[in-house]
Amino acid sequence: MKKYYIGADLGTSALKLLLVDFDGNVVRTVTESYPLSFPLPGFCEQSPENWWSALSRGIRKLVSKEEAPFVRAIGVAGQMHGLVILDKNDRVIRPAILWNDNRSAKETDYLNTVVGKEKLLEYTGNIAFAGFTAPKLLWMRENEKENFEKTDKIMLPKDYLTYRLTGVHASDLSDASGLLLLDCKNKRYSKEMLGICALREDQLPRLFESHERIGTLLPEIAEMLGLPEDVAVVAGAGDNAAAAIGMGCVDKGSCNISIGTSGTVFVPCEEFSSAADGAIHAFCHASGAYHLMGVALSAASCNKWFCEDILKTSDYSAEQEDITLDDLGKNHVFFLPYLMGERSPINDTDARGTFVGMRMDTARKDMLLAVLEGVAFAFRDSIDIIRDLGVRIEQSTVCGGGSKSALWCRIIANVLNIDIVIPESEQGPGYGAALLALVGAGDSESVSKCSKRFFRAKTVISPEPELVARYNERYEKFKKIYPAVREMYKEIN
Repeated sequence: MKKYYIGADLGTSALKLLLVDFDGNVVRTVTESYPLSFPLPGFCEQSPENWWSALSRGIRKLVSKEEAPFVRAIGVAGQMHGLVILDKNDRVIRPAILWNDNRSAKETDYLNTVVGKEKLLEYTGNIAFAGFTAPKLLWMRENEKENFEKTDKIMLPKDYLTYRLTGVHASDLSDASGLLLLDCKNKRYSKEMLGICALREDQLPRLFESHERIGTLLPEIAEMLGLPEDVAVVAGAGDNAAAAIGMGCVDKGSCNISIGTSGTVFVPCEEFSSAADGAIHAFCHASGAYHLMGVALSAASCNKWFCEDILKTSDYSAEQEDITLDDLGKNHVFFLPYLMGERSPINDTDARGTFVGMRMDTARKDMLLAVLEGVAFAFRDSIDIIRDLGVRIEQSTVCGGGSKSALWCRIIANVLNIDIVIPESEQGPGYGAALLALVGAGDSESVSKCSKRFFRAKTVISPEPELVARYNERYEKFKKIYPAVREMYKEIN
């Protein structure tokens, strides 16, 4: 009997849908785009209705009439931290405030300094970052009191889609970890944080593990999508946790680095642990365990910005052709990749992209190499903190658009001094969401076994001792730049 599973990845600019069969093969993909809104500098919003239109339109394109009777389950992954609010009539009150919106810098500072980082770590296992959801709620309470008072339900972006599919107000633990309202270690909402944010627990979604069924399709939705009413909908996952599932990154000792618009270092843990200063996120994993995660707000987007906006080319590969092995680790130019501020570990919304060390003989390849190296150094900032917690990292899978560059992967392997494992095929968070749906449908006994069963490695890039030594020396210089210019960022902003 045929069996199919739908995985959806609610990205910042588009929704990607995958139809996956019982053997883990991707049968078909569909991508539906939607706009972003920037009402003020530092603000970034989106209409949840556009997400729903993209999902309902995309599923009808994804699944044929012949395949529809064999669809077993749907899993949704998506952008984390976004704030979606509904009134008592289930109407969206205002556009969603997204993960990369920096309006809540004041509220973030209040949480970290007045409430205090020690208390936040005690309550949630994490400190406050401007991208998190709780600071957004505090901003809304202060600046949009009427909207705050009308709020009946609070959701994360992907949970709005599962709500529209099932009518169930639910979230999974991996995505809910980024609310800064969850006691991540004990997998329950923090009463202290609810009090600080003036919230009731019944306004928040019911919590599930990522593979658990939250319900089935509402009859009218099933009819509209052309799917059976008994199609299960699982809780899903935050995008990075879902991507890790698709990359086989589930057990202790594994790691996944995502070089997407933003960049992440994702390290699974069996037991909950967090850095003393909270510079690294300590979240629940979609596997049912935990993970540590460092986030660079600008990763592949730095390369895109430099090539397309500055060099006026979209041929990324051609730009890298002039960079030779002899150039690696010897560059005289440094780049701080903070085009949108930075999260881990400096937590500075004022930080900005900065070139240092340019001379009259500086060439475009030197600046491009500095961009690639700067992102790799940002990953090392997080890796070193995780290693200081006693976590051993010897290799990492890699995903995202930047992973297509063999040069960039080679730089990362040597900057981090680990093997970089290139996957045979990488479909991002949507594939992980489809695997969670497969488990939720009862067609695999565990998330861990399902994840590892379908991951296939294509090649491994190993570190080279001479380059490792060169990059160790360059990284020590890189680390000195941000402290030297930090106060300048505050002045120019």
